[in-house]
Amino acid sequence: MTDQPPPIQGSSQGVNTNPVSVMFRTSKDKPWVTYVIMGITIFFYLLQVISQRITAGSVDLPELFGAKVNQWILAGEVWRLVTPILLHGSLLHISFNMYALFALGPGLEKYYGHKRFFWLYLIGGYAGNVLSFLFSPAASIGASTAIFGLVAAESIFIYRNRMLFGERARSMLINMGFVVIVNLTFGIVQTGIDNWGHLGGLIGGAVFAWFAGPVYKIQPGIAGLELKDIHGKNEAVWGALWSAGLFTAIVIGKFLVK
Repeated sequence: MTDQPPPIQGSSQGVNTNPVSVMFRTSKDKPWVTYVIMGITIFFYLLQVISQRITAGSVDLPELFGAKVNQWILAGEVWRLVTPILLHGSLLHISFNMYALFALGPGLEKYYGHKRFFWLYLIGGYAGNVLSFLFSPAASIGASTAIFGLVAAESIFIYRNRMLFGERARSMLINMGFVVIVNLTFGIVQTGIDNWGHLGGLIGGAVFAWFAGPVYKIQPGIAGLELKDIHGKNEAVWGALWSAGLFTAIVIGKFLVK
């Protein structure tokens, strides 16, 4: 996350009494899912580089078999709706995306937990490639679809848990909105950027975050009042089904009218 929530204080039953402390615990585990995703993505980029070196720059085998190419997806190679998030076109490309993942991932993973964060990343990437498949004829690669899913999820998290951030919530949301607008605008004026993929990642991440993302409420606990996430395993499953199911339905529709 871009910011950490302040200590929470509350009053009993909404009455004007002395503030009481509210315990707020998050996972102390290391964000290993973020690091594993980064490691795997860097590994695939190295495979791309090695492939081009071996073939004197004529063939990038991972890109050949994993890029989002519409006609090959329509021919049945549906894995291409996911595999582009592992591939990148240049050192600058992967550096930018991995920096964004490193900046956003650990904080989100702390609040989401390892499994929910993994599904968030995967569904954001999948949704972005689906929308690109639907509206963009150009081949594409890159993890930015999944990164935009994380941006949307962070915005949803701040909004739905704005009591944690107090007066900072408004400015944080404005900043996130500014980041999204700047990046989408840049994608419009700059050639070679898959804005449909970015928009799809935003939508997929937002849908998953709304249904499955952490929502903290003050509830009684062993040590007194505690902030607890009221979204558990069931909500995570439904969130994944809603978000992934929505974009899978779009893919099926595309196949039916091809």
